[in-house]
Amino acid sequence: MSEERQALRILSEAECWSRLEAKEFGRMAYHLADEVHIAPVNYAVEGGHVLFRTAEGSKLLGVVMNEDVAFEIDEIRDEEETAWSVVARGRAHILEGHEARDTDNLRLRPWVSEEKFNVVSIRVEEISGREFHLARPWRHMLPERG
Repeated sequence: MSEERQALRILSEAECWSRLEAKEFGRMAYHLADEVHIAPVNYAVEGGHVLFRTAEGSKLLGVVMNEDVAFEIDEIRDEEETAWSVVARGRAHILEGHEARDTDNLRLRPWVSEEKFNVVSIRVEEISGREFHLARPWRHMLPERG
């Protein structure tokens, strides 16, 4: 290979937001009692906020008990042998009334049949991202895909 690849590239804030806006599935890390939990959610981005719907349960309780959360998305591009990750940190709160109704026009529908009436908004205070070149020297050890 004549051209050497960068092993790590820091994404700009604009690149991070662009990737966050282009996806719709991520993971939210939150505190619940003395533990850190992580949960997959489908989401939308609007005005510096990550929004998702949830039913009653641990995510909702975690947000009520401690608004400090992190949100992460990532992608592996096998054909390019690259991967990237974007992490957003911020404060989460439950939207009510007109604020919750205003999200009805966003691509914010549950992916499962369970009813999810609660809308959570994460006000992003910090966002960062990285893109990696994947060396993966063990690839020859993986079973071939049919």
